Formats: sequence, structure tokens, C-alpha cells
Amino acid sequence: MYGPEFAADPGAVYAGLRRHGPAAPVELAPGVPATLVIGYQAALDVLRDPATFPKDARAWQQTVPDDCPVLPMMMYRPNCLFTDGEVHARLRRAVTDSLDRIDTGALRGYVERSADRLIDRFCADGSADLLGQYAKMLPLLVFNEMFGCPPDIGDRLVYGMSGIFDGIDAEKANAELTRAVADLVAHKKEHPGADVTSWLIHHPARLADEELMHQLILLQGAGTEPEQNLIANGLRLLLSDDRFAGDLSGGSLPVEDALDEILWTDPPMANYGVTYPVQDVEIGGVHLPAGQPVVISFAAANTDPAKESGPRTGNRAHLAWSAGPHTCPARGHARLIASVALERLLDRLPDMELAVPVDELTWRPGPFHRALASLPVHFPPVQPPAPPQYTPPAPAPAPAPTWTPEPHRSWWHSLTRWWRGESRR
Repeated sequence: MYGPEFAADPGAVYAGLRRHGPAAPVELAPGVPATLVIGYQAALDVLRDPATFPKDARAWQQTVPDDCPVLPMMMYRPNCLFTDGEVHARLRRAVTDSLDRIDTGALRGYVERSADRLIDRFCADGSADLLGQYAKMLPLLVFNEMFGCPPDIGDRLVYGMSGIFDGIDAEKANAELTRAVADLVAHKKEHPGADVTSWLIHHPARLADEELMHQLILLQGAGTEPEQNLIANGLRLLLSDDRFAGDLSGGSLPVEDALDEILWTDPPMANYGVTYPVQDVEIGGVHLPAGQPVVISFAAANTDPAKESGPRTGNRAHLAWSAGPHTCPARGHARLIASVALERLLDRLPDMELAVPVDELTWRPGPFHRALASLPVHFPPVQPPAPPQYTPPAPAPAPAPTWTPEPHRSWWHSLTRWWRGESRR
């Protein structure tokens, strides 16, 4: 699952694995065996049974070297993804409470403004790489805003997270990611604000610094890399599927339905939800050794031929957000960001076309994500809107003259002034 052949055509690999049943043996990296769950019902059975399939990887990670390319994506971290029971409940509550404080109206407005700024940079060129110039940049801008993260720290976070997703120099990337998150926590302790990082710091769960850092690593990992893949994969579908041909801004299916299609057939996290069985167990007649990683193939489970198929439009029964107690707590925010990103781009550049045939697009290798390497397009150049002109405020009008009556004078005083001629001058 780590070579370019898998990245190019994972569907063919899943089809070959189905001869084993609802689960099959795989290698996540050279010398790293695992079981990949490819059946829909089997995936639900694993995800909903944390007692048999816990998330704690500490025993397993003692069996792999420190430079194992998939270790940073699978190693134990004290956050709500890699814990169970009461610890998981406490950590997840801190995350959900903090995410619930986000104003979705303000989030939508920020995504729209950020999308417009990015589009303005390339709309006059007539061509762009929508991955590097749009889908990759937009989630970073949104993350920096939601988490109160300075841009320089945000750049380091993305570098580290991309490295561990790709499994390229993953040990170095994980170290840089950890340093960047520590710097973010230190910054927000000195400069708290109305952001998720500050809310986590001051949450009643009283997260220890290590817990806080690894909660942020989880949220950053979920909010940037998978989000960019959801946006890019959605754009690829819109630009290549006949159902969306013609006028993209008013196609036969709305953007929300396109996202449903992607989440069913090409989810941005194709294989993850790793667990470690506490004992030898069987699923559908397939033996799962105790302690060996069990990975859920959300992509294969969603397209399981044994599952009764039906229309995907409006159908949210896919497993792209996982299931059970570890269902993604930010799925509403992630979907909002992706839908606004697609809508804004299609409104601004409705005549986009892929610059290469869709089957010539390349995919980044890696066992976990479904990620394009680039998404080149061309379109009629459009000049960005002129920035609003500054109009200085009009000067305040001069005050109108007011008549002030003279103080009361006696008749003798007035007569004296007349005699002297003062009143006749």
C-alpha cells in the first residue's frame, strides 16, 4: 500500500484483496504488516467495538524502528484519537466544546474572503495548479484563523504534517511538527484570543501541556491535509464527470451532492482508523492477530459490492468520517469549508477545464490518504476586481451663524449712545 502502483489505482488493489473476504493482509510500509478491513459491515463492527479493538498503539510501536515511515501516523499520542474509555471522553469533550464555540457564519465569511484573495492571485493568468495555489493554501489560512496561529508557525505545521502523511523523512517531519505545535501553545498562552487553541488551554478539562499539544496535532492533521484533498478531489470530479459538464456554476448536481459522491468513492482519508486487537479475533472468517494493526479502508468499505447500493445523493451513511466513538468531531466544519471553497471558485471561474486528461493526473503515494500531486487547469483570464477606492470623508460643514441678542440696556444708556452718534456709525 505504499508504492506508486497503489496510489495510481487503489480500486484495483481493493478488488484483488476482496478474495480474502471482508479483511485482508497488507503491508503499510516495507516490513510493516497489518490487516486492512475492506467490508462495510466488518468496518462498522471494528469501529463500534473499542473494547476488542482499542486505539492505544504503545505495545505495537515497540516492535518497529524509530524511522519507520508510518510510525508518526500510527504512534500513540495522548489525544482523543489514540485513547479510549474515560480518558478519551475527557479529551474529546475538550475538543467538541471548543469546536462548538466557532461561529459558523463567521467561518463561512472568512472562507469566502480567503478564497477570493487566493483566486485574485491567479485569475488573470488563465491557468493555475488548483492544488498548490488554492486547495492547499485555503485550509491553512482557515486553520491559522480558527486556531490563532501565526503564519510562520502555520507553514511549519503544514511542512511537518505533509511529511508524516507522505511517509517521506517522517521522523524529521514529526520532530518539526512537535516543535511548531509547542511554539503555538507558548504563543497562545502569552496572547490568548477567541480561538480554538485558547479555548482548549482554558477548558475545564485542564489539559496537560502534552495533551494540549497532541490535541492540536490531531486537529491540525485533520484540518489541513484531508481538507485540501477533499477540496481537490471535489474539483477533479466537477471538472471531469459528465454529470457536471457544461455550466459548472449551475450543473446538474449541486456542490453538496458532489461532496457526497467524493466522500463515498474517493474519501480524502482512504485508509485509517487504526486499532490494535487485544486478542486474536476473527472477522468474517479472517484471522486478526492480537496487537497487529487493523486499518479501516473507508474507501473500500464504502464501495463494498456486498453492500446494497443506492443513490448517493443526500446519503450520508458513508464511513468517510469514521464511525463509533471516534467519529470525526469536526465533520460539519470540514464540509462547510469544502463546500464554500468549491462554490466560490466555480462562481468566479465557471469556464475552467482540466489542462490534462483526467487519467493523466498523478497521485501522491502513501497508504493513508487519497491525494493528488497537482491539479492543473486553464480558463479564460479574468481580471480581479479593483480594490475599493478610498474616498476621504467630506469636511464637516461650518457651523451656521447664530444671532445673540445684546444684553439688556437701560433707556438712558441707549439715549446717550445716540447723542454721541455711536448708534449711527
